[in-house]
Amino acid sequence: MSESEQRHQHDGHRHPVYDRDYWEDRYGQPGRAWSGRPNAALVAEAAPLAPGRALDVGSGEGGDALWLVSRGWQVTGVDISQNALDKAAALAREREDVDPALVTWQQADLTRWSPTRASFDLVTAHFMHLPLADRERLFPALADGVAPGGTLLVVGHDADALPLGAGKHGDPGMLFTVDEMVGRLSPDAWQVEVAEVRPRDMTGPDGEVRHVADVIVRATRRAG
Repeated sequence: MSESEQRHQHDGHRHPVYDRDYWEDRYGQPGRAWSGRPNAALVAEAAPLAPGRALDVGSGEGGDALWLVSRGWQVTGVDISQNALDKAAALAREREDVDPALVTWQQADLTRWSPTRASFDLVTAHFMHLPLADRERLFPALADGVAPGGTLLVVGHDADALPLGAGKHGDPGMLFTVDEMVGRLSPDAWQVEVAEVRPRDMTGPDGEVRHVADVIVRATRRAG
């Protein structure tokens, strides 16, 4: 149990705090926590886009950010964990299809950080599961970071299709719906291109394939 988990207990149960200490502990373990492959929804939704300036929110060990770099994007990857960013930077140096000069890694607490307004052609956030109060601050800030004509892509786990053992993602308060996300986007400012729950298969650590589904919202900021 991490130090952050030990600090947060009540009602006789442990309720971990998913703060910087938790993520530094997790990403500080030997090896990599994730596969290094990009998320399927990013590949499907961003592949047709012309490369430009991209912001990868909660970039972790860099799988999504480096896929974008390999396609010619200038990417900023932001994560709360410096250990995750260090692993991402190391992976960038190892990959022959990636120019490390095209990616910038930035450590920040995303519940308090905001991108520069209208500064990115793509803002992407995958599986940023936060309490409602944090979502109410972060998601509008991310939308504000999209330049006119640019794309906002937000992906999360669908609560109705989570596998057993999903941990914190099993708390409905940490999840968002398609309607919640779309409701944050003014029709005067945004054209919603995709708003759906999309099924996919996920291979767990034990090698078993589980059926899950993702909430996917992709929208384009109107140029006018």
